[in-house]
Amino acid sequence: MKKNIGGLDKLIRVIVGVVLLYFAFDAGYWWGWIGLIPLLTAAFGFCPLYRIIRISTVGKNEGKGSCCCGGC
Repeated sequence: MKKNIGGLDKLIRVIVGVVLLYFAFDAGYWWGWIGLIPLLTAAFGFCPLYRIIRISTVGKNEGKGSCCCGGC
């Protein structure tokens, strides 16, 4: 699986997932369990839907080392 979720996308997914799970645990809404989906996709860095519609939010330099030439 090639990663297709970038840093900001990952952060938004974690926030949305946590909020939805809050509704599941605290308020008792069963649909809050949907929050597991954005949390899992953020954890793996891969979204199957993005692959189907050929979207990637991974930045050009994201995931590369921090060396001076960018090729390490």
